[in-house]
Amino acid sequence: MIPRRPLLATLAAMPCARALAQGAAWPSRPISWTVPFLAGGSADLLARLLADRMAPRLGAQARIVVENRGGAGGAIGSEYVRRQPPDGHSLLLATPSTHATVPATQPATTPYDAAADFTAIAILGQSPLILAVPNASPHRDVRGLIESLRARPGGASWGNSGAGGIGHLTGELMNVMAGGLQTEQVPYRGGSALVEALVKNELEYAWESMGSFTSALQDRQFRALAVSTKARHPLFPDVPTMDESGLPGFETSTWNALCGPRGMPGEVVSRLNAAANESLKEPTVIERLSVAGIDAVSDSTPATTAAFLANELAKYRDVVARANLRL
Repeated sequence: MIPRRPLLATLAAMPCARALAQGAAWPSRPISWTVPFLAGGSADLLARLLADRMAPRLGAQARIVVENRGGAGGAIGSEYVRRQPPDGHSLLLATPSTHATVPATQPATTPYDAAADFTAIAILGQSPLILAVPNASPHRDVRGLIESLRARPGGASWGNSGAGGIGHLTGELMNVMAGGLQTEQVPYRGGSALVEALVKNELEYAWESMGSFTSALQDRQFRALAVSTKARHPLFPDVPTMDESGLPGFETSTWNALCGPRGMPGEVVSRLNAAANESLKEPTVIERLSVAGIDAVSDSTPATTAAFLANELAKYRDVVARANLRL
């Protein structure tokens, strides 16, 4: 008989075999899906909507329970998931904040490696950011805005919904790609405050996710000059892209991805990816996400998700370096 301690040590040195064994019986208990933000936002809505659709596809008795663990730009909830066993029962809703902008702008205080500490499973949704100006603005297009900013180094203030967030870094990317614009960024506490500032003509321009700006734009409370994605958006077909507007290659988006702790069994990852993609093809899911400003993505693989996340992190690290940002 093999002594108990050596046997346990041998098993501990065989994580792949152990993970496959766990995956074969998976799920054996409710799956916890951490949303690293407070309840009520678009990320929370997406997770709860998909949890209900994905669970039946994982098994007759499968359950997915969404738990909100907000704080530190999503880092607290992400770190919690990182520390869980990689058995497929702990998932994370990743965003640009958790896996790109916060790690890029605050590497010393981010408690995890966004690229190495997680298993990429699926991209769930994406949407553009919008460059907007007050109705009273003289700027009618991106070229005119950039020319004006170049002529007044440091003389223009622009807004976003939080320092170090996706809106902030998208604005910094514009500055860098336009040849080093010197502007004053003003971080607001959320999209609602930013909308109010634009309506009151307190800013020259602002960058924010489409979901936060859609209603105000449809009500003509301010104007959109461009979207940040490479393609125009169906909601605003007359709004050009930044690429079309004189900055070739400009592309950012806000997104949601499904991840888990590093080392999850491949079979479990594949089943979760399939369940997510199938759920995101449902017309009712597509419609409900669209209302929240999210375009469903239903064709990702674990490999394309991992590549996308790595590229996003590298992109914003580059923006931080080129803009010499210090937060």
